[in-house]
Amino acid sequence: MRLNTLYIGVLATMFLVGCTAKKAIVEQNEPEITIDQAEVIAIPIVERGPYQATAKRDFDLIHTRLSVSFDWENAYCIGQATLVLKPYFYDQTVLKLDARGFDIKKIALVENETIGENLAFTYDGEVITIPLGKKYTREDEVVVYIDYIAKPNELEEGGSAAITSDKGLYFINNKGEDPNKPMQIWTQGETQSNSCWFPTIDKPNERMTQEIKITIDSAYKTLSNGELEYSILNGDGTRTDYWRQDLPHAPYLTMMAIGKFAVVKDSWRDMEVNYYVEPEYESSARLVWGKTPEMLDFFSKKLGVDYPWSKYSQVVVRDFVSGAMENTSASTFFEQMNITEREYLDQNHEDIIAHELFHQWFGDLVTCESWSNLPLNESFATYGEYLWFEHKYGRAEADKKGNDDLSIYFQVARNQKVDMIRYDYSNREEMFDVHSYQKGGRILHMLRKYVGDEAFFTALNQYLKAHKFNSVEIHDLRLAFEKVTGEDLNWFFNQWFLNQGHPELEFEHTFLPEEKAVQIITRQIQDLEENPLYKLPLDIDLYTDAGKVRRRIWVEKQVDTALIPMKVAPILVNFDAEKTLVGKKVDPKSVEEWFALFNRGELYMDKVEALEGLGESPGTQLNQAVTKALKDPFWNIRRMAVNMVDMLDSTSRANVYPTLVKIAESDEKSAVRSSAITALNKNYPSQNIIPIVNNGLKDMSYAVNASSLNALADRDSKAAYAEAKKLESVQNSTIRRTICSIYGKHGSENDHKYFLEMLPSLSGFEPLFYLRSYQEFLKDKSAQAQKDAADMLSGIHAKTTVGFLKGAIKGNLSTLTSNAKAIAGNEKNSPEKIAEAKSVAEYIENLKSSME
Repeated sequence: MRLNTLYIGVLATMFLVGCTAKKAIVEQNEPEITIDQAEVIAIPIVERGPYQATAKRDFDLIHTRLSVSFDWENAYCIGQATLVLKPYFYDQTVLKLDARGFDIKKIALVENETIGENLAFTYDGEVITIPLGKKYTREDEVVVYIDYIAKPNELEEGGSAAITSDKGLYFINNKGEDPNKPMQIWTQGETQSNSCWFPTIDKPNERMTQEIKITIDSAYKTLSNGELEYSILNGDGTRTDYWRQDLPHAPYLTMMAIGKFAVVKDSWRDMEVNYYVEPEYESSARLVWGKTPEMLDFFSKKLGVDYPWSKYSQVVVRDFVSGAMENTSASTFFEQMNITEREYLDQNHEDIIAHELFHQWFGDLVTCESWSNLPLNESFATYGEYLWFEHKYGRAEADKKGNDDLSIYFQVARNQKVDMIRYDYSNREEMFDVHSYQKGGRILHMLRKYVGDEAFFTALNQYLKAHKFNSVEIHDLRLAFEKVTGEDLNWFFNQWFLNQGHPELEFEHTFLPEEKAVQIITRQIQDLEENPLYKLPLDIDLYTDAGKVRRRIWVEKQVDTALIPMKVAPILVNFDAEKTLVGKKVDPKSVEEWFALFNRGELYMDKVEALEGLGESPGTQLNQAVTKALKDPFWNIRRMAVNMVDMLDSTSRANVYPTLVKIAESDEKSAVRSSAITALNKNYPSQNIIPIVNNGLKDMSYAVNASSLNALADRDSKAAYAEAKKLESVQNSTIRRTICSIYGKHGSENDHKYFLEMLPSLSGFEPLFYLRSYQEFLKDKSAQAQKDAADMLSGIHAKTTVGFLKGAIKGNLSTLTSNAKAIAGNEKNSPEKIAEAKSVAEYIENLKSSME
């Protein structure tokens, strides 16, 4: 499962409202979101629940055979299931199966391929309890047939911020009433939602092979796990596709996707690699997904374990309930993966593609035995993103990705600290958070740097081979590393995986000429009531005119002192030289030391830390560093420098103007061009940048278009408004947000149609990004516009399952009500305007009171 990265950005934005942050390494390029803090809590305090035991296994589910068809009108799945099981160890007389919200027509035992008489059973809407009539031993096979109808839309819907729904089976535009949305059916099984459409033992420590016959109108294509064995035309306009997977996997990884997809065929080592997309995105599919075969090859070789499944397909669906899902051999992706060639310039989501593919080993081949151990799936998939970037684009790109992950974790960790492996969660959905993902990926990188590459990948190889087609807990991973390294690693796993928080280190170094040594003092200043006292191997680089030496010290106490032999005083001491520490550092370097780090440091993060350090004391060194960074080979250092131009003195700012113009016009990276246009507009008010802006409006990158349009709005609002009108038909979200921002400041009543038609067409949490602009747009509009807005927002509220979007909508409605009441309470207004405002306030309050 890949969490939606925009969702994480939303949480971070909501959490950081009112905070002062120093220069960001990465521009998020997302507008602020107006949230009524009384309505929504961005990052909830997690309460500890009871001990969450791994599911007990009374039966072993060996094989599942399904035959399904669909009632589109009622959103029903009509199914027949045949399950093959054996008692796990102890004798059994009763079988219990997970099945949510079914109409059960028949349950019977199957003997010699013959369905027997009906069995008695009890059913509480969640679990089917079936007395088997006799005792079965672990040597016996039990075959059960169930004829049923699944009604997912009639279930009481749950979910979380990370996975917004748990219905399991989803009918999209099932009645065909929305002309702008295709009719689709797809499934989403994680965590335990596949039992909403077929009976099973819906636990992550279960394993089964499967076969599925899908009968559907012949105009539709189907996708499921394993291979398509055959398709049969039924003579009535329908077709039955038979999908079979002969290798076992967990029930939550079973999937279907049905729609009018274009299938773009690719291959790897003679294995099918296919991309299922909406027909209008067929031409760009190979651009978006075409690196998949190379990823398959890289991961297979890096792990020493070939991709284990019989094919790999990737499908994009509408209204998906998260970012993406690693169903075995067939990953599902959210609609933001419908990417055109122009959009690909700004955001290709290659990290998500790598994430889901790495899951095919970590999560599918080897699966966490309980949701408490989810980091064994998600931390690895997140680290798979790093590994791919490192392989394909170099360490700087990978380290940028790693640092972005670390920054997201730190933002959330200010308000929420939980154990990585949590045996006391109150809801299993809580496990899908920045700890299991971003923090976990960084911990794995730290482990890799500690044991070394050869040991790290040898341990992963042995871990995968030892536990393939099985389930694992965190100690299985520890034991694999201990077997390879010969070292007891409980200290590492206990503090990082079985505890919460992170270290906060304060460094001090002094050259002692008499001892000819550098004294390093390290203090652990984290709150020890909430965080452990860490044992940390720490690499330190010491620079002199003769070069660099690296030494490793161990930090184990609250205050640790180490002496490093050194004949002369170092020019620079670089703590955490590999930049692997999952922790905060207080490193009071002088301006000269930060400048030395910028010039001598070899890593991307050296330059990042140096620029941030110099930014705390603007002056000559900062001027020189930013000037040099504007021409750095790595694009994000250039972008960081662009964003720091406002910190330069007036002379340096004037001197870099030609460089900034050149970047805006011709930098190879659209994100850097976009930032440069913003910086030109912000820092050079007397310069005529309109020609640059006009060129930016013609750029192939939507991000550059948006920055140019925003800059034009500051320089010539009428011209920007006219350009915005031309772009209304563009479906790109960056352009949409820019148009909404301009309409919010300069729009007329006639522009309301754009909001009313656009906002309801969005899915998931996307409307959040437009609410601030919409609120600004509405503040001086008519009573009818206010009421139309309230009706539209309440419709989105009723439709969405995203909790913090519901809260944000209520907050916006509260603001509209407050505005109306302020007008009604102003005696200077006319009686007609006061009456109208009172009507609006009453209307919106009535709507709001009817919301859940």
